[in-house]
Amino acid sequence: MINPRYTRLVQSLPSAIPFVSPDTQERLRGKPYKARLGANENGFGPSPLAIKAIQEHAGDVWMYGDELSFDLRSALGKKLAVEIDNIIVGEGIDGLLGNLARLLVEKGTNVVTSIGAYPTFNYHVNAFGGSLHSVPYKDDKEDLDALLGKVKETGATLVYLANPDNPMASWHSGEAVEAFANALPNGCLLCLDEAYVEFAPQSDVLPIDIENPKIIRFRTFSKAYGMAGLRIGYGIGTSELISAFNKIRNHFGVNRLAQIAALAALADKKWLAKTLKNVGQAKLRIGEIAKDNGFEPLPSATNFVTIDTGRDGDYAKAIVEACGERDVFIRMPFAAPENRCLRVSAGPADEIELFGKALGDAIKTVE
Repeated sequence: MINPRYTRLVQSLPSAIPFVSPDTQERLRGKPYKARLGANENGFGPSPLAIKAIQEHAGDVWMYGDELSFDLRSALGKKLAVEIDNIIVGEGIDGLLGNLARLLVEKGTNVVTSIGAYPTFNYHVNAFGGSLHSVPYKDDKEDLDALLGKVKETGATLVYLANPDNPMASWHSGEAVEAFANALPNGCLLCLDEAYVEFAPQSDVLPIDIENPKIIRFRTFSKAYGMAGLRIGYGIGTSELISAFNKIRNHFGVNRLAQIAALAALADKKWLAKTLKNVGQAKLRIGEIAKDNGFEPLPSATNFVTIDTGRDGDYAKAIVEACGERDVFIRMPFAAPENRCLRVSAGPADEIELFGKALGDAIKTVE
């Protein structure tokens, strides 16, 4: 057999993906989960207006989507008080991260992130030959001082920060993020992942300064808007940076129904408010369950709760696996010392109660 001539870079990469989906796990275990609380999906679902829009336009899928996402970008520009040229729409934040890496990363490019931060960012950096440099978390938060120090040490072109953070649900104030960005050396771009921004205290959200060339912000319709399966997100940056995406992006990558649904969801402010309330109530209940079992829920500005078991990664992994055996899907951070924790997504009340029972049983099993 004659194999394709893969590039040396591709040959050097592992045959792996950043996450194994709950769908794959269900296939491997031979049955579905009763509580799907591990992927930070929004179990409360999308706006009814978004569902209606999808249904009304389902027959139009014979047409390509708008390659410019013009209507959605216009609506986002109005909401955010920026120009349409300051917004790029892509296949979720994951797709946008891939395009950002393609824009800025090549062999020999230094990139800085945190140990245990969102692995899909690392996946894309590796795919373009970049050199990753990582710093540990501090007090369960991404360490801004350490990130800045590593950027200066390595001469990095790109630095990643999720605010609010996944997997710890922690966050920094807008003032702290702004000071961090302004302290970056010229030529280094801050990739600010704001996937969970709707759940954060809005007084702590960094105001949008569209003229700041040191920041690109990514947001999504996967979390608060409940449309993870449609794969649609957007970036906010200077018009010069946004226009560069047009050189390399998949122009028809964002499908027609995703654009239509996102536009409808964006207009449904009542549903968003209801979702935020439901998520808040679910997080309170998860926190109660954690405390009832001798664990400590950490402060959360996301749609999930990170639970400190007070033990180590082996113990947390055993809890996760035992919950899975009881048909409850949860996850945990993958890097020490944060891997002492469990990560539980907010979801419908019945699923949270299933988690509560599974957790209590799991603890008895692994003790």
